Amino acid sequence: MRATDGNQDYPFAVTNTAAALLDDAGTIVAWTPAAEALLERPSADVCGRPARDLLADASSWEAVLAQGKQGDPEGWEGRATLRHGSGRDLEIGFRVVPLNDGVRGNAARCLVLGSPLELVARWRQDHAFTQELFLQGRVGLAVFDPDLRLLRTNTHLLPYTGVPVELNGRRLADFLWAEDARIIDDRLREVLHSGDPLIGFNTTARTLDDPRGGRVVTIQAFRLQGPGGRPMGVATVFTDVTDHERSRGRLDLLYRATGALGGSLSVLRTVEDLVKILAPTLGDCAAADLVETVLTGGEPDADGHPAQPLIRMAAAGAAADVLRRATVHFAAPPAAPVEPAPAAAKSEPAAPAARECRGELVTGLGTRSAGPVGDAAPEWAAGVPGAHSAMTAPLCARGIAFGRITVWRTGDASPLDEDDLALLEEIAARAAVAVDNARRYTKERRTAVGLQRSLLPPTTSQTPAVEAASLYLPADADSGVGGDWFDVIPLSSARVALVVGDVAGHGLHATAMMGRLRSAVRAMADLELEPEELLAHVDDMVLQVAAEAESDDMEDGDAGTPLRSGPAGATCLYAVYDPITRSCVMASAGHPPPAVVSPDGTVEYVELSPGPPLGVGGWPFEPVERDLPPGSVLALYTDGLIERGEGDIDQGMRDLADRLLRADVLGRPLRQARDDIVEGLPPGRLRDDVTLLLARTRVVDADSIATWQLDADPAIVGDARHLVLDQLTAWDLDELAFSTELIVSELVTNAIRHAGGPVRLRLIRADTLTCEVSDSSNTQPRMRRARNSEEGGRGLYIVAQLSHRWGSRYTAGGKTVWSEQDLPPP
Repeated sequence: MRATDGNQDYPFAVTNTAAALLDDAGTIVAWTPAAEALLERPSADVCGRPARDLLADASSWEAVLAQGKQGDPEGWEGRATLRHGSGRDLEIGFRVVPLNDGVRGNAARCLVLGSPLELVARWRQDHAFTQELFLQGRVGLAVFDPDLRLLRTNTHLLPYTGVPVELNGRRLADFLWAEDARIIDDRLREVLHSGDPLIGFNTTARTLDDPRGGRVVTIQAFRLQGPGGRPMGVATVFTDVTDHERSRGRLDLLYRATGALGGSLSVLRTVEDLVKILAPTLGDCAAADLVETVLTGGEPDADGHPAQPLIRMAAAGAAADVLRRATVHFAAPPAAPVEPAPAAAKSEPAAPAARECRGELVTGLGTRSAGPVGDAAPEWAAGVPGAHSAMTAPLCARGIAFGRITVWRTGDASPLDEDDLALLEEIAARAAVAVDNARRYTKERRTAVGLQRSLLPPTTSQTPAVEAASLYLPADADSGVGGDWFDVIPLSSARVALVVGDVAGHGLHATAMMGRLRSAVRAMADLELEPEELLAHVDDMVLQVAAEAESDDMEDGDAGTPLRSGPAGATCLYAVYDPITRSCVMASAGHPPPAVVSPDGTVEYVELSPGPPLGVGGWPFEPVERDLPPGSVLALYTDGLIERGEGDIDQGMRDLADRLLRADVLGRPLRQARDDIVEGLPPGRLRDDVTLLLARTRVVDADSIATWQLDADPAIVGDARHLVLDQLTAWDLDELAFSTELIVSELVTNAIRHAGGPVRLRLIRADTLTCEVSDSSNTQPRMRRARNSEEGGRGLYIVAQLSHRWGSRYTAGGKTVWSEQDLPPP
């Protein structure tokens, strides 16, 4: 060690160390400048004096000599405490180098090299550290010269197949892939030129002899400098972090897979997202197979018996097209544990009580023969050409197998191992829960959507009064249900009722309330009530429902808390169109007014006096009558269609009018125009349910209507029968002559006998033959069962038996009793 600058060189180097030359009597004969600087004692004061005079304690001279073997030609080392020129003590380490032979007690001339003991100890520690560092086997050490040739390595530099035993003088490119060697050399060259150390650089090292997979190493490097700061080379530490990186990669894959599994409530989308992550991250190919019943929300048998076929639902990776072609295959996912081995055969299913959701690993696929059954690859593993290993894990949740996930590796990728299988089993367990949740959602949604569809009429309908087309879009796209509804209700005398309503809220509660309201409206429409009267009755019903919802009787048996029955309020528009008079009478319960597209191309909204929403009570509803020319289009809708943007309702109504014209509702089929009207709706969740009902008005021609005014004379009944028979002959409906004659006879007779006054008889030929008899009485007829002894009371029974349907309705001047018969086929 240099005594002057403290540099960490060999402490006993002659050119750098304090030295003294002793004769055979132990007298100092020469004293170097370095020694003068170390002890601050000039040569003149030291030379010629015994060396023992330099000791802090002269009596320790024998002890100092006893540290070494006198006369050893190799010399010896020791330590001593000298007296410094300043008077303090200085511990040094020294080395005695004999200059000629001698024996103990008669020492030969020798050279004594000395350095502060602290520096000697530090050098020895550094030497031992460096030596042990190159002997250890946990990390790889290498020293490169300025040309990046290996000068020195430990045995654990790269203990992989294909690394030569003797590395001295070699370059990395001599045994590593050119690309891998170039990446490492570039980083080491930067360290050599800049002097900046390289810390924590991860790269892949693949040998030329065994390029499959390779190993991931972390490289630390720093520059070695000689005298004057000249670069001597690069010292490098290689640490194998393959297992650590694989573990971190597995955790990252598990995290990504878990995130993908929570991104959808669709069974198909769930497994598609999963296999896209598994391939190529975990394997080169991946596939997902599901039990067929899962796709429709069904639950497979818990014991797996009888075995159910699997359907390939998703595939990803290099052989995805090949995998997708295997549509239906293996009967049951593996459930029993299988010992992993290259020659492992497909295991027999375990007993149901011992079934476990364990995966299966198969390696050495490319070396298997097709002969012996025990050595043949399992059927599930043989789906990818060129695969050398495969593994599969069942999708099990709650003890039920929903399918399987399978992964293959091909080419130069390292074979799948037990750690990979454990990861796949963990992913499959989480995927099974996601698939089960998606399956439950599918089942619930199918049930809810089925309920919604069962509560709504067909989206298109044809009646003598209108051609109708409707559309419903729920705000909650996930559940597919809501509270909006529409209806087209055929009434007597070729009339039709058009209904659009909107229940407050969304979801099943709103759907249930919608179903009750639609049923109530249809039931009251069958009573032939006027629009304002019908809405008043429905309003009363909603009030009753709201009162029931507030009852304390509906409690949760477990928690004892009231159950929320959902909203009870709703809006409704009810309109009745008569194709004979071409008039439309409508009333609104808090609902937006309908739009009328006239045949001349103008759009206007009917000026209504809307009453309060249903469920408020205490307010009347006012009817509005509007004449509609033939071919007019009536557009009924809910507020979700005009409140889509941030603007007000007036702006939304103007936008709707423009869309009605752009969709050409006058010249196109309504089922096509309705889609164009809602084309601008956002693809995601809507702010509110959207319902649209389009109705193109029709008329019943005058030559299809026959009306007679009859006197209240029983003798006129015979004339009425003749009038009807003549009209049926003119309409070529002689097949209905007998039944119609009886119906007219009974209805006219009842009107004259029980009502008196003038009687009007009318026949209407539309999609049915309608026979109407109107009188001035407000008493509704009632069909009853006549006793055997009674002569009368069977008239309405005869009418009911001969009619497709019959009924009566109140009019401004009394009532009308009507009967409908199906027309004979042409």
